[in-house]
Amino acid sequence: MSKLTIDDLKKIKEKTAKETSLRHGEANIKLMVHMGTCGIAAGGRDVMNALMDELAKSDRQDIRVVASGCMGMCSSEPNVTVEVQGEEPIIYQHMDANKMRQVFKRHVLLGEVQTDFALAKI
Repeated sequence: MSKLTIDDLKKIKEKTAKETSLRHGEANIKLMVHMGTCGIAAGGRDVMNALMDELAKSDRQDIRVVASGCMGMCSSEPNVTVEVQGEEPIIYQHMDANKMRQVFKRHVLLGEVQTDFALAKI
């Protein structure tokens, strides 16, 4: 096993800091993927992976992604809540990777609520 260099450690530190900042700190937009048992069984991990891929491509620092538990609406899982500062939160239902990409690109980046997937405003 090779030894880690100073550069290796710096890269690990930067990666960890970036991943941690997604979950904590100030953000204008918060995306919550409901990852209770029912959400995971319905495909929540694929939704989360697609979201993280889109977020990495966008290189936005003002977006926070969190995983939460079940919201009690198992029949509509996977669910994703989008909270934009100053606006009412929107819950999206029956999400999959492609729908998540569309919601990210259209709602999160452009401000266009995707009513076809929306369950409710909170």
